[in-house]
Amino acid sequence: MPLPFILVGAAVALAGVGTKKGYDGFQDKSEANSILEKAKRDYDIAARDLEIDDKKVQQNLEELGELQLDIGKDFNEFQTIAEELLGKLNDASKTDIKVNVPKYQRKRIESLSMGSVAYASKLAGGALGGTAAAYAVYGGVMALAAASTGTPIAALSGVAAYNATMAAIGGGSLAAGGLGMAGGAAILGGVVAAPVLAIAGWAFASHAEEALSKAQKTRDEVRDFQRQAQISRDYLQDTCQYVSKITLCLNRIRTIFNGYLEDLKIVEMAMRRGHGDILDQEDNIVRMVENGYAVAAILTDIITTPLFKVKENDGVPVVNEDGIPMFETDESGAKILNKTEIRKVVEVSKRNAEQFRD
Repeated sequence: MPLPFILVGAAVALAGVGTKKGYDGFQDKSEANSILEKAKRDYDIAARDLEIDDKKVQQNLEELGELQLDIGKDFNEFQTIAEELLGKLNDASKTDIKVNVPKYQRKRIESLSMGSVAYASKLAGGALGGTAAAYAVYGGVMALAAASTGTPIAALSGVAAYNATMAAIGGGSLAAGGLGMAGGAAILGGVVAAPVLAIAGWAFASHAEEALSKAQKTRDEVRDFQRQAQISRDYLQDTCQYVSKITLCLNRIRTIFNGYLEDLKIVEMAMRRGHGDILDQEDNIVRMVENGYAVAAILTDIITTPLFKVKENDGVPVVNEDGIPMFETDESGAKILNKTEIRKVVEVSKRNAEQFRD
């Protein structure tokens, strides 16, 4: 029996609705797919760029830390040779040779030297990578804290301080730990707050509408991650800039200091080989020692100027129970760069060091 006309029309209409729903579902799936693919690309690009900046900070800090440790070893060698030559002068002249170097300056230089030598010995013992970077952040500040509190620098730079510093670093690389605390950012105290993107978040839901809703949610999470990643990148790039300022300044002034160190080595070698009378070299030796210590003091000023602002109590750095200096942080928990003091010490140091250039 043929269907009444009205029912035929209803059937056609229902078929049309079904077709429309099917088409809408296809469109939703297609849009969800497009949103997810773009979100993936945006996520990958942001994560890659963040990791690049993170690795650059880690590398620059590592280079700065190694440079500071080398300078500390140079100080130790200079002091050893200077004391030996001055001792020979005193013995030969039967007088007390006076060297015009303020006692507090020699103490600061000696403290930094002892700390760097002790720390470097731990690295030579097979320490984990990244510890020179930790020294760039904490080493000079530890010497500063020791000078302010009267704590022996050897105590701060021994095994306990080394272990505490390593514990303070924590974290791992982006590649190793996803988007958690990155190597350089962990040392700096910055936390990259990545969105939680579960594997299922990238997949289609069973229903088209749900798929589109989840895709849109994922897109929003990725956008939030992009914003946070850019803030972290700005912070890392800013840090790189100031680390580079310090490194360039130290290298420039170190060449002046090493000139006096090499001159002392030449005199020492000549004396060992019996060439000439040491009394003939008195004025020259005293000048080299005084100038060398003066330049070493300038380098010490730079190294002990914290990369980040240190918490202080009546001018004395605040340290935690492990003896690690505590830094001021911003609302995100990241350490605050010590911009004003770094710019000041770099400019003043370069100007003061020029008078000692031969």
